[in-house]
Amino acid sequence: MDKADISWMLVSTLLVLMMAVPGLALFYGGLVRSKNVLSVLMQVMGTFVVGLVLWFIYGYSLAFTEGNSFFGGFSRVFFSGMFSPADGKYGMSGSLTEILFASFQATFAGITCALIVGSFAERARFSAVLVFTVIWFTFAYVPIAHMVWFASPTAPGLMNAKGALDFAGGTVVHINAGIAGLVGAYVIGKRVGYGREAMQPHNLPMTMIGASLLWVGWFGFNAGSSLMANEQATLAFFNTMIATAAAVLAWVFTEWAIKGKPSMLGAASGAVAGLVGITPAAGLVGMVGAFVIGIAAGVICVWGVNGLKRILKADDALDVFGVHGVGGIIGALLTGVFNAQALGGPGLKTAAEIGGQVWVQLEGVLLTIVWSGVVAWIAYKIADMVCGLRVPEDVEREGLDITCHGESAYHS
Repeated sequence: MDKADISWMLVSTLLVLMMAVPGLALFYGGLVRSKNVLSVLMQVMGTFVVGLVLWFIYGYSLAFTEGNSFFGGFSRVFFSGMFSPADGKYGMSGSLTEILFASFQATFAGITCALIVGSFAERARFSAVLVFTVIWFTFAYVPIAHMVWFASPTAPGLMNAKGALDFAGGTVVHINAGIAGLVGAYVIGKRVGYGREAMQPHNLPMTMIGASLLWVGWFGFNAGSSLMANEQATLAFFNTMIATAAAVLAWVFTEWAIKGKPSMLGAASGAVAGLVGITPAAGLVGMVGAFVIGIAAGVICVWGVNGLKRILKADDALDVFGVHGVGGIIGALLTGVFNAQALGGPGLKTAAEIGGQVWVQLEGVLLTIVWSGVVAWIAYKIADMVCGLRVPEDVEREGLDITCHGESAYHS
């Protein structure tokens, strides 16, 4: 046991918790119309806590214990075997108590579930969102986490065995959630009045506060993924800072050139795009590589939420795929490039290895897209059959806050 590692990981876990509630909740809440803000806050909190509870019951065990290439086993259900009250002994995971490692990973599971709700915001039934989350968490998040992150000399996860690099969740979190959100936008359909009525964000200061909390919390997300208070954590820490700053500038100047004005929403979106892009790379690339990844994520995600969105013809309300899906893909692929020592990274010894690593990264990206997409589609269909995925049109027009939750965010 290392007290410095435990201290850092306790703080990192709290930082990731802050990313979800309040960070993501406020970020999403400001982006919707005032009649739906509480519904989005509820969906973020609801999906997050469902993810935490399921992680405790069986998710951690199926993701991080020995099994096969896709799932682990049941030896850690309800976190069994991590603490013995008879003798006060704690199970260990490296220099951490296993309870702490599992707690840190619980916040990742919860926030990944919560990210998805931005795609179908303002028209989904709360009960259906919870049903979807249970199914998608079990059959998409858990196996992809196992495939990418579970290392074992005898039975590693599928992509871990191939040498796929994902430091803090480019595939496991962002592409996974982004694809699930995009599928949801297609299945649930466009909002009433989409393309004909104004659907402007109702509170951009709230979105700015949320984005800022996400940025601060992301240091726990990325630097915490070193799982130690060590040199790699400091690399991941600075890379998270510089990539995000670069992405903000890249987004703002791109938007300025295209639309003639730099927007606050663009700056906040650029920060999230940079954070997403650097997530898989944070501790696996050098500082210049992180800077380039941030610029790439900022520029390309502007296209993701504009040009690509028009091509896809989906009402991804809060651009979950355009930022998290696209940014995650950019980060995952560029991790394979800038991991090379020739480009300042700590990994690949020769530039000749870059092509092979990028191919492995692409395999991980494609596997996540297909796996998460198929599971999400099935999960939405089941949720629709069980309790109806979408609220009636009159409910949607009136707003979900009053009709579904019996409360209003603002009173005149």
